[in-house]
Amino acid sequence: MNNPVNGGTPHTSNQAQKLQELINSKDNGKFTNSKTRFVAVTSGKGGVGKSTISANLAYVFAKYGYKVGVFDADIGLANLDVMFNVRVKKNIVHVLKGEVKVSDVLIDIMPNLTLIPGESGEEILKYSDAGMFERLMEDDSNTLNDLDILIIDTGAGIGDKTQLFLNIADDILVVTVPDPAAITDAYATIKLTSRSRDNIGMILNQVSSEREALTIFGKIEKVAKANIGGNLKLEYFGKVALDSSVGLSIKRRTLFTKEHPYCTATQDLEKVARHLAKKLEHNMLMKPSGASGLVGLFHRLVKHFN
Repeated sequence: MNNPVNGGTPHTSNQAQKLQELINSKDNGKFTNSKTRFVAVTSGKGGVGKSTISANLAYVFAKYGYKVGVFDADIGLANLDVMFNVRVKKNIVHVLKGEVKVSDVLIDIMPNLTLIPGESGEEILKYSDAGMFERLMEDDSNTLNDLDILIIDTGAGIGDKTQLFLNIADDILVVTVPDPAAITDAYATIKLTSRSRDNIGMILNQVSSEREALTIFGKIEKVAKANIGGNLKLEYFGKVALDSSVGLSIKRRTLFTKEHPYCTATQDLEKVARHLAKKLEHNMLMKPSGASGLVGLFHRLVKHFN
């Protein structure tokens, strides 16, 4: 499969054009009546709580009335089904193959919150012919088109598959913990991602205090300004405290924000959600453009290879 950094092949460019034509052909802006905000949650290395934050952040948004989808794009280590304590049999690639419908793979976690079992960008693009997308668009019209936010739980590291999802997101949240190796890898992710975008957010997880979080963020920001430069803007989205409630919830396959609504970690993540919500509300006031929901995600994936 073609490397996304080097641009797309004529085939994928043609698929992007066909998909755009399909979207434009729909009557009355059927697929542009809302605009989903795509948020990628990533990390430099595994084991820093990225998927825990993805799942719990989605729950917080759903609890406050936003319609949320969570796309599991952590290739090879997909574990959101474990976080939500549900069983996954099929994923979105089975839909693109024509084996099942979108509704067959979606898992309703709670009102306003849907898990979308995913697959790698490479696998998706293998089945990205116009007919497949047309079927997806028709199938998706009454399910996920009106998502307010789609959280993409990416893989850790700086591989092409992870970068593919980071490059198409509206917001990127890099998660790290106060561990030298994790901080170094988070910086490497920021440095690579800065080649294609200027705004990158950070969440400091498992910290003892706001002061510790801001100190770590400040050091990363200082190094980034000195070595990356340009127009890069690192944005501090907040911290999530080291909290025993989180570990207990993970063992029980529950969400700490649901089981422990008043613990420090939950309060912290709700602050992160409010920060992100400001961007979302601004986004809603702007004129909708492009496809929303699941179709919008695939549209961006294909266009990225154009």
